[in-house]
Amino acid sequence: MNSSIVVFMKEVRENLRDRRTLINALITGPLLGPVMFIMLMNVMVNRELAKVDQPISVPVIGAALAPNLVASLKSAGIDALPAVSDPEAAVHDQRADVVIRIAPDYAQAWNKGQPVQVELIYDSSRRDASTPVQRVRSVVESYGRREGAMRLIARGMAPITAWPVQVADRDQATSQSRSALMFSFLPYFFVLTVFLGGMYLAIDVTAGERERQSMEPLFVNPVARWKILAGKLAAICVFSTVSLFLSLAAFATAPFFIPIEKLGIALDLGFSFASRVVLLMLPLIILMAALQSLVAAFAKSYREAQTYQSILMIIPVLPSALMSVMPIKAEAWMYAVPLLGQNLGIVQLLRGDGVTGQQVLLCMAGGFAAAAVAVAATAYMYRSERLAISG
Repeated sequence: MNSSIVVFMKEVRENLRDRRTLINALITGPLLGPVMFIMLMNVMVNRELAKVDQPISVPVIGAALAPNLVASLKSAGIDALPAVSDPEAAVHDQRADVVIRIAPDYAQAWNKGQPVQVELIYDSSRRDASTPVQRVRSVVESYGRREGAMRLIARGMAPITAWPVQVADRDQATSQSRSALMFSFLPYFFVLTVFLGGMYLAIDVTAGERERQSMEPLFVNPVARWKILAGKLAAICVFSTVSLFLSLAAFATAPFFIPIEKLGIALDLGFSFASRVVLLMLPLIILMAALQSLVAAFAKSYREAQTYQSILMIIPVLPSALMSVMPIKAEAWMYAVPLLGQNLGIVQLLRGDGVTGQQVLLCMAGGFAAAAVAVAATAYMYRSERLAISG
């Protein structure tokens, strides 16, 4: 039997018995993230939708001055509560999401046909207050436009004369592309899953064996070092791939738990999406396995290797973080950049745009080129006799 296959079978068999590796590779990495995300999104979305559909109560200061406005609010499911003495404190202490304050001269200005002021007091830094604020603002603005139109009609003028410019929205977003806004973090999750799926195995087969002093007996066998490395890398890649499959399967259940119809989005994370994600991620699986093995080879103990790997984990975060704060217009050359190309490709799949053959080839070429360099560097490290010494 080929030496690389023997090493591969040995590492897989030993780590299947290791509870720590199994939990992190097959549970924590691929399943914990999707499960937590689906649960949080389900709770958050249902809570926001409930605020949109259910009646809300808002304190109104000076309600007696504008009975028609209060009636308009009530017809929209917004009940007027008694005034509060300190509206700013009420909003700050979260006793009210929004407070309406009607100017004291509202009635006089209204009777004279002058503009009137209605204040909305709220805290924009509170995310849970955004929906009530938008509801109240929409009703007040609609009431103002309606009353303004009535004033023009009373003066014998067409209401349209007050709005000489009409804005017509032509939103080109589709229900599929809107889902990319909510799930734009998925590329990071998939990269992190691949990283965590193989990390503990990469540590165990290098720094772990050095600590157990089992690396030296392995190296004294009449087997080429590159064959030993090939077997170890293959085992790491298998664990990373299985972890990725589990993560894709977990995210595929998201449409069953998140009310996407009420959000007006379409989410397709089925077999077609998963197969193309796996294709794009193949170079990264090898690249991550090689980098993890290389970094772990510098450590003399399992704990030291964990410290190094935690620093290495920053690398997968960079493209996702960059794209979240700096919207990037995709250029052809970007697809050849490892990690960045995968991020762009997966986001395109989420939007329903698909990826072209050229983009896939660039992703594969750039990723495999980087993986080849990382494998070569790791192979060079494996030629060193210092790798077999634990002390």
